[in-house]
Amino acid sequence: MFYSVRVDGTISLFSAEASGPGLADLAGVLCGPGRMTGFGRTAARLSAVVDESWRAGALARECRRRGAEAQVSAAECGRPLVRTPFRVDLLPLEQRWNRGEEKVLPEGFRLDGAMLRMWALAAGSPQGNGYLLALDPEAPETHERLITALARLGVPAKAQKGEEALLRVTGRRRLAHVLELIGDAPAGAEPAWPSLVPVVRAV
Repeated sequence: MFYSVRVDGTISLFSAEASGPGLADLAGVLCGPGRMTGFGRTAARLSAVVDESWRAGALARECRRRGAEAQVSAAECGRPLVRTPFRVDLLPLEQRWNRGEEKVLPEGFRLDGAMLRMWALAAGSPQGNGYLLALDPEAPETHERLITALARLGVPAKAQKGEEALLRVTGRRRLAHVLELIGDAPAGAEPAWPSLVPVVRAV
């Protein structure tokens, strides 16, 4: 169980605890490396290639909490792959996030704490006095709109300069708000969680 509680003891309206876990939360994985694949018009599955095996395990467990069994294997590139089976109830995600072969951000998309939690598990990492959220480099048209979605959630972020597609959140108050939204890290996923203490990565 994870908790996301304000200083005054109430649960934030947009936090991961505001409602029970559901399949809609998996949209957070699609904000990062996730992809939807359709099987005709009868079923769809979610898959995500991640950087570390602990991310894959944590994502699979969170998918199962939402009623979507997920397996961990190795992608062709050798990195960990999390993938659900084809399911009828994942068709709405596939239909909203795909336009032909292209991944798109759905019209009217609203990010919430539960989705942000899944995004953090898939592609979040603390660095220095900030927090990084990786974007899908093969879906560049989603990037600016995800910045807007984060801002509407009260988490202003900026694109980090460099070759990788990354958003950076800085400021102690903003990081505290991210923690409020996403709740406690699931077991084994602590390295993906924001830190209010500057984090120095070993080179």
